Amino acid sequence: MAGHSKWANIQHRKGKQDKLRSKMFSKLAKEITVAAKMGDPDPDKNPRLRLAVKASKAVSMPKDVIERAIKKSQGGDAADYTEIRYEGYGVNGIAIIVEAMTDNLNRTASNVRSYFTKCGGNLGQTGSVSHSFDRVGEISYPASAGDADTIMMAALDAGADDVESDDEGHWIYCPVESLSDVSDALEKALGESTESKLVWRPQSRTEVDLDTAQKLMRLIDMLEEDDDVQTVTHNFDIPEEVAAQFG
Repeated sequence: MAGHSKWANIQHRKGKQDKLRSKMFSKLAKEITVAAKMGDPDPDKNPRLRLAVKASKAVSMPKDVIERAIKKSQGGDAADYTEIRYEGYGVNGIAIIVEAMTDNLNRTASNVRSYFTKCGGNLGQTGSVSHSFDRVGEISYPASAGDADTIMMAALDAGADDVESDDEGHWIYCPVESLSDVSDALEKALGESTESKLVWRPQSRTEVDLDTAQKLMRLIDMLEEDDDVQTVTHNFDIPEEVAAQFG
C-alpha cells in the first residue's frame, strides 16, 4: 500500500490549516447537522455523528458550536443537503476525488468543473479514478502516543488492518464498517486519537516536481475554499526537498 503522505503535515507546519480554521469549522458543522438529521441526534447512538463530533473536537471547535449544529438538525429550518462525489485528473494525470455536500447540485458541479479546467485538469465520470483508491477508516495518533511496535500491537488487537508510522505520527487503517469500534478500542489502549474518519486511501502515490506540485496545490486550494466541498483526496506526494521550496 502507499505510504502516508507527509504533505498534510508540511501544510500544517506552514500554518495553512490555521488560515482555513473558520472554513473548517463551517464544514464540520454541516457534517454534524447532516449526520444528526440522518440518524439519531445522540452521538452515542449514531456512529457517523460520533465521528463528526470527535473530528470537531480534534480541531478545538467550541462545544456550543457543536451543540448548535446538532440542535439545528432537529429544526424545520435545516437545509437539505445532497452528498456527491466528483472524480477527475489534475495535471500529469494525478487522480483527485472531491466529496461535496450541497443544496444546489448545478452550482457545485459547475464550480468544481471550472476549478479543474482553470488548473489544467479535467473532471471525469464517477468511478474514473476511485478504482485507484481504497475506502477505509483512518485513525491518527501523534508520535508521542508510542513507538511503532506499540502502536502496531494495539492496532491489531483493536481490529485494524494496517499501520503507517513515521516521525510525524501514526496512521491506523481499518474496514469502513469497523471504524467506530476500532476507534473506541484504541482510545482505551492509547488515549484519545487526533482524528478518526473515513478516507480514500491511494493504492500508490506519484512523486511530483515543483512545477507540477504548484499547479496541483492551486487546484486543491480552489477546491478546499469552496463552501460545498468537504474533502479533497489525491494520489500525489511532494518530496520534502520540493516542499521546502514552497513559500
